[in-house]
Amino acid sequence: MQKAILITQDKDFGELVYRLKQVHHGIILIRLHGKKPKVKAQIVLDALKKYANDLKLAFTVIHEDFIKIRK
Repeated sequence: MQKAILITQDKDFGELVYRLKQVHHGIILIRLHGKKPKVKAQIVLDALKKYANDLKLAFTVIHEDFIKIRK
């Protein structure tokens, strides 16, 4: 198993983590509907820079107005 953080827009990964208790090294779920790809990329990059130390082994959801990080 690779020790990598997965970045996705697929909500099914939340089910894998919470309901099925699958092991992961970090998942970032992007919830930025209606945003252009370049804007999404900048928001995600900013979040990675700001919260880099908190993302490992966490389930993170990036919204336009807030970021939720759960260990």
